[in-house]
Amino acid sequence: MELPASVTTLTRGDTTFYVVGTAHVSQKSVDDVRAVIDTVHPDVVCVELCKARYDALTKDSAFRDLDVFKVVREGKTLYLLGHLALASYQRRIGASLGVQPGAELVTATKTAEKRDIPVELIDRDINVTLRRTWRNLGIWRRLTLLWGLLAGGEESDEGEGVTAETVENLKEPKALSEMLTELGKAVPEIKGPLVDERDQYLVSKMREAGEGKKVVVAVVGAAHVPGMTKQLDQPIDRTALDKVPPPALWWRIAKWAVPLLFLAILLYLAKVNDAASFAKTMLAWIIPTSIGAALFTALAGGSPFSVGSALIASPIARVYPLVRTGIVVGIVEAWRRKPSVADCERLPEDTQSMKGFWKNPVTRILIIATAAGLGALLGFAVGVGLIATRL
Repeated sequence: MELPASVTTLTRGDTTFYVVGTAHVSQKSVDDVRAVIDTVHPDVVCVELCKARYDALTKDSAFRDLDVFKVVREGKTLYLLGHLALASYQRRIGASLGVQPGAELVTATKTAEKRDIPVELIDRDINVTLRRTWRNLGIWRRLTLLWGLLAGGEESDEGEGVTAETVENLKEPKALSEMLTELGKAVPEIKGPLVDERDQYLVSKMREAGEGKKVVVAVVGAAHVPGMTKQLDQPIDRTALDKVPPPALWWRIAKWAVPLLFLAILLYLAKVNDAASFAKTMLAWIIPTSIGAALFTALAGGSPFSVGSALIASPIARVYPLVRTGIVVGIVEAWRRKPSVADCERLPEDTQSMKGFWKNPVTRILIIATAAGLGALLGFAVGVGLIATRL
């Protein structure tokens, strides 16, 4: 039987690798995967999954044990929102095509298991990938990317949407090359950890899985095939790729230096001004900061308790970095809403639309916490401008 056009055949030593380039929302990819495994009878099947993603695709609810309090306390609200938005965007496309996202990867594992063929999960842990990507993005880029995922999905629902033909065309080498080139130009911070690094990781794990084997089938997204092909024989340090770099040194310094500088300015103004003038100076930044945080919290649908906590916490957070407005407000809101297990289980369905994001208590908490932090930041910027006029 002739192999599908989506297959790239690579040879390294005595091992032949049949790399199936797929689209994660393509019925044809599902059929190709099954056909390749049945044709070449591999010694091992490698799939572009990590343990977390495999569980998410095969378990009834990957979010059953989600601890929203922990997410908020660790300051990962925007990170989790981005994760949910990306997953929901892919699910919406899959729904429009009648294919569950990642169906070809699940098919690969199930087909291999039925034929007693070992399965290897060769992708980097999704949390490491997302955290390395997140580290590369500034706050504004994170917000615009999040909005693009949400709004883009809504627009596709209203218009013609993505068709099966569109998906298959994107698997063509020329189309892939153009798409990745444009992605690299538009958002290089994303392409590096999301595509390039994973090319290295996937091919390294594939090579490892193929040691001592004659035939290997690897099922990966078509976008990874060119990079994996180029680096088949290149040395790769997976340990380095598995590390999540700490925040940049300048950010760690600025986190404390900016509040200290601001306090120094306040002390200077207290020294050169009388009590009445200094009081006006303090109010000049406290009021905009508090109002900004409270207003954004209210607009996001926060409870009166959350609005009140935003009013109080935001000025403190500006001068004491260990207190963060979004975390305080998020904890208060989570205490008020107290998401149930059912709320967590409904996340895959509720996050299919912006209305669902707003409705589900889990995502509502994340939105409110993010809004509070953004409002405090914008309000503080106004306050600093007012103080500058007094210097």
